[in-house]
Amino acid sequence: MNSTTYKAIRFHQPGDVSVLNLEDLPLQQPNAHQVRVRIAAIGLNRAEVMFRKDQYFESPRYPSGLGYEASGVIDAIGFGHNGGANGLSIGDKVSIIPCFSMRDYSVYGQSAIVPAYAVTAYPSHLSAMEAAAIWMPYITAWGALIDTAQLKSSDTVLITAASSSVGCGAIQIAKAAGATVIATTTSAEKVPFIEANGADHVINTQQENLVNRVMQITQQRGANVIFDPIAGPGIHQLAQAAAQRAIIFEYGALDSRPTPYPLQISVAKGLSVRGYNMFEIVTNGQAIARAKKYIFSGLQSGLLRPQIDHRQFTLEQMRQAHQHMESNQQQGKIVIRVNGT
Repeated sequence: MNSTTYKAIRFHQPGDVSVLNLEDLPLQQPNAHQVRVRIAAIGLNRAEVMFRKDQYFESPRYPSGLGYEASGVIDAIGFGHNGGANGLSIGDKVSIIPCFSMRDYSVYGQSAIVPAYAVTAYPSHLSAMEAAAIWMPYITAWGALIDTAQLKSSDTVLITAASSSVGCGAIQIAKAAGATVIATTTSAEKVPFIEANGADHVINTQQENLVNRVMQITQQRGANVIFDPIAGPGIHQLAQAAAQRAIIFEYGALDSRPTPYPLQISVAKGLSVRGYNMFEIVTNGQAIARAKKYIFSGLQSGLLRPQIDHRQFTLEQMRQAHQHMESNQQQGKIVIRVNGT
């Protein structure tokens, strides 16, 4: 990166990781209500893999950038934007909240221009790598478990894909609420990591029967809240493992097969099966304010601790980083080092 150009990841057609290119682009000045951030670290999300493949809920405009979440330092504020009124100044260390469309903004690069409302300070004890691993996991989990389900200490939460960054965040938030956490994984290697993150019980679904284990743990009551990014035919097992009047959050589609609605058991138990995504929170001014206050407090107190995958990559290794995400081998957030971080 120099005074006139910077390097960024772009793609010109949908496809596998081979479509990701590291390109030199002219350094731009932010417009009013925008800031420019010199990127220190980038947090990867499954949404970006789907966007790259044109399987996301919105399609790219080519050539397209990528990326929702990052940390860095503000190095320019748009003309006409009253930075001081919003607590923003050049030189501020900030993290970027994923509250915009990737059709309009992207953060996979040495520099990023984003809306001023999308940047916020982070606790000073966090590293830049940790600051890039905050908002997608914790906002997603908070919106479902706290804001919607209003989790109580008497509840049991079933969290699937529990080694993902959102799964890690959900475990920590559920434990902060005093709930009992049952987490699932398909890998024996991930069990110690999930236990260390605070889960009360970990079920390896490759070796154990999910429904039987949940019922055994809950003394046949079932889980009150289920937080699932997998969907597909496995939703029937989740419904069987649910308690009476439980709520099942479906916030992803890792299983690409159709997701049949479990009608009979839902009627019998009075279940709520709810589609959910983080944009319910970040597009609601009051909700995002509550989420930021909760998350900042949790990070300050240590109840919330960003979990970063042991494998780390540079911007030049973005293809390998995407391959790692698609392999489902990560434990926590995959974070990219940028600008010598």
